[in-house]
Amino acid sequence: MRLLFDQNLSPRRPGLLAAEYPDSVHVRSFGLASAADSAVWAIAVEGGYVIVSKDSDFEQQALSYGHPPKVVWLRVGNRSTAAITALLRERFEEVLAFEADPGASVLALA
Repeated sequence: MRLLFDQNLSPRRPGLLAAEYPDSVHVRSFGLASAADSAVWAIAVEGGYVIVSKDSDFEQQALSYGHPPKVVWLRVGNRSTAAITALLRERFEEVLAFEADPGASVLALA
């Protein structure tokens, strides 16, 4: 599974989760540290990524336009990098099932 971490998440996250989510990247890898959501969306579609963000705009876009890309919406507030990393590890099976579900566009994790 390939995750694309949005700018509102730590750029260290792909490395911290490499065992569970190989080939995942942060938007900074594409020079998109402060890019518009539309640019992030386009990279996700082109690269086959699932967007991971705390931004509700991606959730709204996914519900309006469907997928690809799919969106994992982290509804976690200002939790630490360690707490968010732990959440994505703990919910790994749920994230995998979401990616495989042809009818699902958004997975909200809290």
